[in-house]
Amino acid sequence: MPDRLTLCNTSPLLYLNLIGRLDILPALYQTVTIPTAVKDELLMGQQQGISVPDVDNLPWVKVTALKDRTLIPLITDLGPGEAELIGLGRQHPDSRLILDDTLGRRIATLNKLTVTGTVGVVIKAKQEGFVSAVQPIVIALRQSGLWLGDGLIQEVLRQAGE
Repeated sequence: MPDRLTLCNTSPLLYLNLIGRLDILPALYQTVTIPTAVKDELLMGQQQGISVPDVDNLPWVKVTALKDRTLIPLITDLGPGEAELIGLGRQHPDSRLILDDTLGRRIATLNKLTVTGTVGVVIKAKQEGFVSAVQPIVIALRQSGLWLGDGLIQEVLRQAGE
C-alpha cells in the first residue's frame, strides 16, 4: 500500500515511456494521479507525433481535476501541467509530487510539498528492488532528451551505490 498520494507531471511519464520503463511507476506507487492539464499535454504531444503514454489505457493512472483553481500558483513561467500539479499538491498537502521542472520544484518546495523527480523515482526503484541498476536507466533518460548534467549523473550514481 502506498504511503501517500502520488501526483505526477508530464515529463516523468513521457521520459519513462520513451525508454520503456513506465512500469516503474505502478511498481512503486500502485496508483499515480495526474491533473487534467498533464493529460492535455500528453494528448498534444501525441498529436505532434511524440511517443507518449495513453493514460486512458493505463489502469494505474487516475486523472483528477483541480477542485479549487485558486490553489494554482500565480507564476506565469509555469506550464499548465506544473501549475495544476502544484495546485493538486496544495489541495493534498501530504502528497508526493513527481516533477522535473526546476521552477516547478522550487515553487512546490516553497509550498512545503514533498517533491521528487524522474531520477529520484529510478533511485527509489533500485532501493525497492524493482531495478538492478540505475546507470543504464539514467543514460537512457539522458539519451531520450531528459536534461541531466554530468555532475547530477555522478551524484545519482553515488546515491545508488554504483
